[in-house]
Amino acid sequence: MTTSPGTTALAGRGAARFEARRNKRIKAADSAGWITYAVLGTVLALSAYPLYYSFLLGSSDARTIARNPVPSLIPQGNFITNATRVISSDIHFWQAVLNSVIVAVITSLSVVFFSTLAGYAFSKLRFRGRGPLLVFVVATMAVPVQLSVVPMFIVMSKLGWTGRLEAVIVPGLVTAFGVFWMTQYLETALPFELIESARVDGCSMIRTFWHIALPAARPAASMLGLFTFIGSWTSFFWPFIVLGSARPTLPVSIQLLQASYFKDYSLILAGVTLAALPLIVVFAFAGRQLVAGVMAGAVKG
Repeated sequence: MTTSPGTTALAGRGAARFEARRNKRIKAADSAGWITYAVLGTVLALSAYPLYYSFLLGSSDARTIARNPVPSLIPQGNFITNATRVISSDIHFWQAVLNSVIVAVITSLSVVFFSTLAGYAFSKLRFRGRGPLLVFVVATMAVPVQLSVVPMFIVMSKLGWTGRLEAVIVPGLVTAFGVFWMTQYLETALPFELIESARVDGCSMIRTFWHIALPAARPAASMLGLFTFIGSWTSFFWPFIVLGSARPTLPVSIQLLQASYFKDYSLILAGVTLAALPLIVVFAFAGRQLVAGVMAGAVKG
């Protein structure tokens, strides 16, 4: 079979146009990629600057800050000295770190477990009042935290928990946001077929949750655990009220660095930077695994 010269010429022009369009799309994608990275880099720099600003002030001294409240972008070299002063001060730094670790770890594990359990019930079980009860749980997020401070403090006083970590841990064992988050995720990520197969194989309700629902919820549970850990670690309002200086967490302990008439901002900001370092370490070690888990969950869904 032979082709005419005209057909060959048309095919050549068509291939050339296709190649030109393909090259144009590749260039447009490359330019869009550079724009995306530029925007993300700008957002990252703006987000990291407050922490870097705290580090700059923490590496300075009170006399320099009094002369120039806006420091240079180069650290002054006093951060180790200021950090040593924070650790050796009378705020019991390491005890406050231990208190924060206890509160954050227990609260994170509890919120993940109970929120996943409630999310499994709301998304996959059929019982009377399921919809109104979920609406009520979600509606509690609209109530400001400040409104519950007085009744909660009265309850903690009656229980004798003021000044104890139980007053911070128990109110945060489960959150309405966690229940809503896990309900929405399990609604689409966990097929009914898996639950029915487990029941056919003889699994009880608890075993079905433990072996089927909990592994399926791992990506969303990881993110919820990370957010809860950060929120518990940085929480100041309620721990400051109910704990005070008796057994403070780390943010409350850093606040105690302020004197009555003089504030050494280099000392305070050094303490703030030290308090933020564990969160940076958690993100450095857990960030990639969390993103990978979320992407795997998205692909499975």
